[in-house]
Amino acid sequence: MKQSWKPGTMIYPLPAVLVSCGNTPERYNMATVAWTGTICTDPAMCYISLRPSRHSYDIISEEMEFTINLTTIDMARATDWAGVKSGRDYDKWKETGLTPVKGVKVGCPYIEQSPLSIECKVKEIIHLGSHDMFIAEVLNVLADESLINPESGAFELSRAGLMAYSHGGYYELGKCIGHFGWSVKKKK
Repeated sequence: MKQSWKPGTMIYPLPAVLVSCGNTPERYNMATVAWTGTICTDPAMCYISLRPSRHSYDIISEEMEFTINLTTIDMARATDWAGVKSGRDYDKWKETGLTPVKGVKVGCPYIEQSPLSIECKVKEIIHLGSHDMFIAEVLNVLADESLINPESGAFELSRAGLMAYSHGGYYELGKCIGHFGWSVKKKK
């Protein structure tokens, strides 16, 4: 049996990312976002959804770019802190100990401690209600070289210790249980 609940946002788990923005060091900010994802392969596109009351909302709306930074268990406290405190009142970089690095294809920074940073250019803002969706084209992906296998050249993101957000909690991602297509792969 299942109970019926009122409509709500119960699609979990989600990535817990830090979205960095601001084209000058004085405007650098970051916001914790769980409502993010891939929306297209070619061209590579993604989205984030933000409340208009968030400090980062105004910065991203004006500058039309941001960087999505994946987070790890080592970044968990900083990720949570950046989500409950406002950049209007605090220097989140100083308070969290995270390091902004000038972007490569965008003016806003990426986070040095992140294993993967995705530089994005906003193409459209869709006003939805409590949140607005920023649809963006991916301009660049910055991968931590320590996660690149020197023999195969493969990016081993599974070694990063990524975390996810689920219904109010942060969770470390667990072991791999299969790979895309494994359920139909012919046995040798």
